Amino acid sequence: MFSTLGVLAATLLADVLGRAAGWGALGGGPRESGRVALTFDDGPSPRTAELLRTLARHGAHATFFVTEPACAAHPALLRTLLNSSHQIEAHGRWHRHALLLWPWQEWTQIRWHPRAEAPGPLLYRPPYGGHSPLTRLWARLIGRQIALWDVEGRDWTDADAATLARQTLAQIRPGSVILLHDGPEVSLKVLQGLLCGLDERGLQAVTLADLPARRIGLRQGLGRLRASYGGHPPPPPS
Repeated sequence: MFSTLGVLAATLLADVLGRAAGWGALGGGPRESGRVALTFDDGPSPRTAELLRTLARHGAHATFFVTEPACAAHPALLRTLLNSSHQIEAHGRWHRHALLLWPWQEWTQIRWHPRAEAPGPLLYRPPYGGHSPLTRLWARLIGRQIALWDVEGRDWTDADAATLARQTLAQIRPGSVILLHDGPEVSLKVLQGLLCGLDERGLQAVTLADLPARRIGLRQGLGRLRASYGGHPPPPPS
């Protein structure tokens, strides 16, 4: 009984520390930079081309976290992304929370990358930001850096685009990492609203590499926990 409770507690703690606190993962960037990072999960999709055209009209760049099934379903769009000026990183082989994967599945999940042969550090964003007790260990052994976010566009909800864009803009600060999705119909209109709002505020949308994203330290992790469970915004990175 005790050992079962211990395993359960350790499992939940790993997810809270890895996802909510995010200690050691890439999070926000410099608050004095005048830049924010736009990121898109789950693509490529039939809407990818529209997202790229909208980004181009605003001179904006983004990081796309793609999944293996979506890449297999849309190989031409994957080639377009890989040949673009945007950053392409991994979102896994399956869109499942880490706690729903067997250890050997999570190893395969983290190891897959659309640019697996590319030099330099490669990023992995866990679906839902979810962590198991092995997520960080596997990522370290494979040579992947976990990348999270600090502002969520919530474009997976039923809210209208104008409301989502307004609520998201209210949370954005210089150095923010914004999570959107490549697929939902509303995402394109949310993106348009965000880019117009960022232009008005003099903020430039860039890739995570150009932000540049920084590792989440102790103070920032505590701020993320307060924001997750107490409703207070996280402090800027030091």
